[in-house]
Amino acid sequence: MIEKRITEFINEHHVLTLAVSHNNIPYCANCFYIFSDEDNMLIFTSDKDTRHISDTKNNKNVAGSIVLETKQVGKIQGIQFNGEIIELEGDLLKKANRKYLKKYPYAILAKTNMWGVKLNYIKMTDNRLGFGKKLIWEQK
Repeated sequence: MIEKRITEFINEHHVLTLAVSHNNIPYCANCFYIFSDEDNMLIFTSDKDTRHISDTKNNKNVAGSIVLETKQVGKIQGIQFNGEIIELEGDLLKKANRKYLKKYPYAILAKTNMWGVKLNYIKMTDNRLGFGKKLIWEQK
């Protein structure tokens, strides 16, 4: 189970940066997301033709971050994560779609696919707990 302080931070935000790599060429994209704590998964929508999704066809390992933008050093918070991207299907897709549309109802107009990042590592920096304080979670 991911530590509560980490999941609270993830749930307080709505945009992640997703990093992918194809032929050793990195690429980043920003995506609106929801978090499924029961699945340890970040969920977002995107077209299959986008570069960040196309690049995962041969390399499903991704990394990313979610950050609080602030100039006050004592309030700096953010996470970096690693995981594996999957296209959602079946019951998981239905559950995720309901939750996603509840948070982003306008997304019903988009004809996109739903994706998940199955998290296997999170490092959270939270300067409110002390300068440079890190919280680590790893999937065992």
